[in-house]
Amino acid sequence: MLTYRYDTQLLIEGKDLSEDTIHDHIMENFDGDCLLAVGDDEMIKIHFHTNEPWKVLEYCATLGEIYDIVIEDMDRQARGLKG
Repeated sequence: MLTYRYDTQLLIEGKDLSEDTIHDHIMENFDGDCLLAVGDDEMIKIHFHTNEPWKVLEYCATLGEIYDIVIEDMDRQARGLKG
C-alpha cells in the first residue's frame, strides 16, 4: 500500500525562482515525499509524491507559468492498470 498515491510532475517558468525556497515551501506545507525541485532562476522542474496534487499545482502557479503537468496514479500502476 502506498502512502502517497499521486506522482506529480510539472515545470514552472518564471523569474527569480529559487530551488531551495520552492523545495522548503513544499516540504513545510504539503504532505508527501520524494520531492525534487531542480532548475535555475527561470525554470524549475518539480517531482513530488502526494495525495493532494492540486495543492502543489496551486502553489506553483503563484510562482510563474506551469506546464508539462503530469499526475500519475501510482496505486493504479501498482495494480497493473494505466496510471
